[in-house]
Amino acid sequence: MNRYGILLFILFLCAAHPLLAQSATITGIILDEENRPLSNVTIATDRKGTISDKTGFYLLEVQAETEITLVFSHLGHERVELRGLVLNTNQVFAFNPVMKTSIIQIDSVEVTATGERSVSGITTLSPELAAKIPGANAGIENVLKLLPGVFSNNELSTQYGVRGGNYDENLVYVNEIEVYRPFLIRAGQQEGFSFVNSDLVEKISFSAGGFQAKYGDKLSSVLDITYKTPTRFALQGEASLLGASISMETMSKEKNFSSVSGVRYRNNSLLVNSQQTQTNFNPIFVDLQTYLSYRASPKVQLHFLGNLGVNEYRNQPQSRQTNFGTIANPQALQIFYLGQEKNTYATALGALKADYIVNDQLRLNFISSLYHTIEEEYSDVIAQYELGEIETNLGSNELGEITSSRGIGGQYNRSRNDLDALIHTLSHKGEYRANSSVVTWGMRYTYEDVRDRIRESEFIDSAGFFVRPPLEEFINNQPEEPFAAPLEAYRSVNATNATQTQRLAAFVQLGKRTAIGTNTFTYNLGIRAQYWNLKGDGFSENSQFIISPRVQFALKPAWEKDMVFRFSSGIYQQPPFYRELRDSEGVIRPEVEAQKAFHLLLGNEYSFKLWNRPFNLDSEMYYKTLWDVNTYTLEDVRIRYAANNNATAYAYGLDLRLYGAFVPGTESWISLGYVTTKENSENRGYISRPTDQRLKAAILFQDYVPTIPNLKMYLNLVYSTGVPGGSPSYADPYIFQNRLRDYKRADLGISHIFVDENHSFPESHWLHYCKELQLGFEIFNLFNNQNAITNTWVRDVDSKNEFAVPNFMTSRILNIKLRVRF
Repeated sequence: MNRYGILLFILFLCAAHPLLAQSATITGIILDEENRPLSNVTIATDRKGTISDKTGFYLLEVQAETEITLVFSHLGHERVELRGLVLNTNQVFAFNPVMKTSIIQIDSVEVTATGERSVSGITTLSPELAAKIPGANAGIENVLKLLPGVFSNNELSTQYGVRGGNYDENLVYVNEIEVYRPFLIRAGQQEGFSFVNSDLVEKISFSAGGFQAKYGDKLSSVLDITYKTPTRFALQGEASLLGASISMETMSKEKNFSSVSGVRYRNNSLLVNSQQTQTNFNPIFVDLQTYLSYRASPKVQLHFLGNLGVNEYRNQPQSRQTNFGTIANPQALQIFYLGQEKNTYATALGALKADYIVNDQLRLNFISSLYHTIEEEYSDVIAQYELGEIETNLGSNELGEITSSRGIGGQYNRSRNDLDALIHTLSHKGEYRANSSVVTWGMRYTYEDVRDRIRESEFIDSAGFFVRPPLEEFINNQPEEPFAAPLEAYRSVNATNATQTQRLAAFVQLGKRTAIGTNTFTYNLGIRAQYWNLKGDGFSENSQFIISPRVQFALKPAWEKDMVFRFSSGIYQQPPFYRELRDSEGVIRPEVEAQKAFHLLLGNEYSFKLWNRPFNLDSEMYYKTLWDVNTYTLEDVRIRYAANNNATAYAYGLDLRLYGAFVPGTESWISLGYVTTKENSENRGYISRPTDQRLKAAILFQDYVPTIPNLKMYLNLVYSTGVPGGSPSYADPYIFQNRLRDYKRADLGISHIFVDENHSFPESHWLHYCKELQLGFEIFNLFNNQNAITNTWVRDVDSKNEFAVPNFMTSRILNIKLRVRF
């Protein structure tokens, strides 16, 4: 975006309506003992107050990051008090009291240094933090990757693995609606952005394992996102050299209808052009989302979540040179390209949700969603390569260039892949609260219709002779003996599939808080079950059934120190989705079973004060044993399954995270994680899985200049040991167990805040209506580390060896960023 575009962007946004001062909001509906709306109830803190309307609805803005007491009073009813409440900035807290004629007083909300205590092993992250922390793919996933158990070595991708799992093992919900990502994306640079629009987010909850039965059937993690229910008009925009976004929040005059919507545009050219491959890159990533809420009555609320995403990826690679090897034996790979990649991913999601508040104890909801994706991968790329030694003489004019060739060859990759997937879901969930117990249940029906045609081929030429597949029927003795047989692709896949899957899942769980002496004890017992039926063209119909019990316990001793101890365990099973049914040749294997895992976790949360500031130390040890494992290979973000269920595996590790106010008024953390994950295929012995990351350390740090408090710095540092680098086509992974180099990355952001809740302008100033205005810059990969995502395997005709040439990620990049809010 040029400077004129940025100026017009500022002028457009600054013409918007004013927004009230930054704060938090408490809202809800007040009922009497007969579950009728109660009007003219006074709701007040020590600073502000309001009254409920004729429908019992109220809305009150309060000061954030400060402990408050909220009092509800009404003539003829005993007052209700909510004490010890600490809300985050811009948080919307829903509270629906029932005012009785008998005396009732709600006990204090138990708070910690961060304002929220979780006994369910859920990590809660700040949406404001996600918006400010720099990253090549800024947003929710950018912050997740700084947590100790989360794996990612690809800054161009929003995908992540958790505690030894792969990208397909994570659940993602937005307002209890499951969301999906495209099927065919194989490289991070093709993604654009994730489904979650961080500008619309009110709450981020994340579990890295041992989660409750209500969340679903996946092996690794749950990301539970809550979008905002706006309480006033707001307009926010952001622009940078990577793209732009704008979001708007509205609320009707009657306060019964609200909406939050966002539009995003992204262009990865700045990042892709920093890689070693020179290319003509022309991507278009556009996304439109909206979340609508309508309060039909005090008991019924309707919501709609809509999303439309278009990803047009156009790439014409031109050339590449990668230097590798050792100081004593430096080598280089030089490639010249012809052809292009033309990929299109168009996705749409529509979901309708109805919430029915029967009374203060019983709540029901019903959800219907429809997800549709149409994806095309069309590419023809010819690569002519030269492998050789390079000039290392500092005085030479040919420094860094290839001086002697060791291998010359070519490669032709062609793909014509089409996929059309439709996923329809109907679900119901209920919750009943009685005293200190909560019973939650749910049922879900899912219909998946996937139509897929995969046509891929790879031809390899070495010094003028086509290299045939390394199989017995294709062995020949070129060039010593003439070979007149037709050319065969070194690797080819040609398959057409159509599958229909029906799934019926249900769960029930009981949560209860009780006392053991002076100690607080909480437990959650749950069980899930799923039945699915698979049918399609060319194979026999198949049905399967699974059942998964899960337990959680938490103990808060009555100690002077604020501690919570947690234990979680259970069976986690992942029924195969479409990609897990398709083997490396594109053939559907209907007999593939659910992958299964047993989780065992021990955790501790310790809240304390250091330097008179709040801190938390979270620690968790875990062990997972897996069976009926569906082995896979990982190339960039493309997962290719063997569809075999012929392996066992395990993962164990330790996660530590210390977070708090290292600098007064900010939140920072230090995380450290260790994981080992290995698999045993066909009883051949244990080898490292593709996500065997081992050691990871990350720092998220915020600071400001004391003499210039509006000049703020955001820094995130990540170090992790290298993961397995894969193997060439047809090669046995038990032979190729090399690892990529260690991953090191630092991203720095510095912003000057011109306008915020503490610094505003008078009415005569043109910035009076702007409630937040920030301008800054970001430096991605601050120390210009060369991080590798995969290897390119190149053949040397002299030695008959194959070299693993690393595919490096982005280098140091400067980005300028503007953020405005009203």
